[in-house]
Amino acid sequence: MVRYDDGMGGSRKGVRQRLQHAALELYAERGFERTTAADIAALAGVTERTYFRHFPDKREVLFDGEAALAASLADAVLTAPPGLPPLPTLLAAFLSAAAIFERDWALKERRYRIVAATPELHERELSKWAHLTEALASALEQRGVRPSVASLAAGCGTAVLSRARLEWLAGSQRGYPALLNDAFAELGLLIEANKDE
Repeated sequence: MVRYDDGMGGSRKGVRQRLQHAALELYAERGFERTTAADIAALAGVTERTYFRHFPDKREVLFDGEAALAASLADAVLTAPPGLPPLPTLLAAFLSAAAIFERDWALKERRYRIVAATPELHERELSKWAHLTEALASALEQRGVRPSVASLAAGCGTAVLSRARLEWLAGSQRGYPALLNDAFAELGLLIEANKDE
């Protein structure tokens, strides 16, 4: 087992990264339930008190950056070119964050496996997606989209984003932009097909 106190820096960001890496290693090795915050802190080379300065509990170490991502995507919706309909607005917002989504495949793939295998973490992941959907819907409303349409579009958008993410995590050789474009195109085809019925 590697102790994560070398090479990642002593800054606040460095400590958070060490805690995240340590948590992923321990959760993968022992399971979420059998790992404590103290275990994570020890492997990261910090005290348990330091752990709790950064994260309120042992779940949140895997969800760091969630609020910042939602805010960034909401800002991208607000600054998308005027006049775009809701779904193309969401596509433009997601494409603007593609480089962020594509960082650290191995880390994100490992995190995904741990979350998927742990009911408590899976529930927290669903909550994360719900918050993102709410943030996107609110941003669309600020662009003048009717609330019911904004909510529906945001739900479809996060479903498409989730699909692209799962394909990328499964090892697709295609990048997020291609995966997002394809998924939104298929959503468009589905909408068109239902018009004919």
